Amino acid sequence: MAIEASDIGGENVKVEFEDGIAWVKLNRPDKRNAMSVGLAEDMIRVLDELEIDDRAGVIILTGEGEAFSAGMDLKDFFRATDGVSDVKRMRAYRSTRAWQWRLLMHYAKPTIAMVNGWCFGGAFTPLICCDLAIASEDAVFGLSEINWGVIPGGVVSKAISTLMNDRKAMYYVMTGEKFGGKMAEQLGLVNEAVPADKLRERTVEIARVLLEKNPTVLRQARMAYKYVREMTWEESAEYLTAKADQTTFVDPEKGREKGLSQFLDTKTYRPGHGAYKREE
Repeated sequence: MAIEASDIGGENVKVEFEDGIAWVKLNRPDKRNAMSVGLAEDMIRVLDELEIDDRAGVIILTGEGEAFSAGMDLKDFFRATDGVSDVKRMRAYRSTRAWQWRLLMHYAKPTIAMVNGWCFGGAFTPLICCDLAIASEDAVFGLSEINWGVIPGGVVSKAISTLMNDRKAMYYVMTGEKFGGKMAEQLGLVNEAVPADKLRERTVEIARVLLEKNPTVLRQARMAYKYVREMTWEESAEYLTAKADQTTFVDPEKGREKGLSQFLDTKTYRPGHGAYKREE
């Protein structure tokens, strides 16, 4: 299917549809997609609309041009919020937090970050809060805030602590040293790093796998994993039992029933050898 342009978005965000995939592109290439207050407000609208748009089964977040994102815009975010009222400043921070982690972390549809170039500072938060991430081997990552006299902004320190080893995280926070896609893979920030000319192909390949899954069960599985990270073993046991029952109840495809029937009755399905037949 050809790529379909969309009027969803705004000045700072471009959205395109491609056979079940919604490409969401940070669209400030002249600023290496540095994130402004306006971009945050556009992203909130985009994510809200795509969540209920049937054309979007999987969201791929990437950047237009040569960067994923160079982080927060020093002029159009930090300078724009200096010297204003506390209310305006907190509204700007609330908008940024809303899309970068509150929405992405618990989004109803699967999300993949496709890191096509520079990924610095504040960009680590949406990168980490996407479900999966694929990077170009020649992408450049960096927590460079120490070099210009500030600490990593927003919740970047919290975000990296969820994926990176403490020693590695502290090293890059304290030195500001840059690293590439392969190192990002070793650090656990991305699932894979691939050659630049294979980046789009590999990301789409993964998206296609997700599109084949039962969307209700996929959503429930994603949310279950994310919530139990903060729970004790006993809490997790109770929560996951209830979540499994809830999933069976709310699933319109009746996936559990189909899977068991195809495995036990018709012998047409073998777990671990592909998905059950959803059309039956």
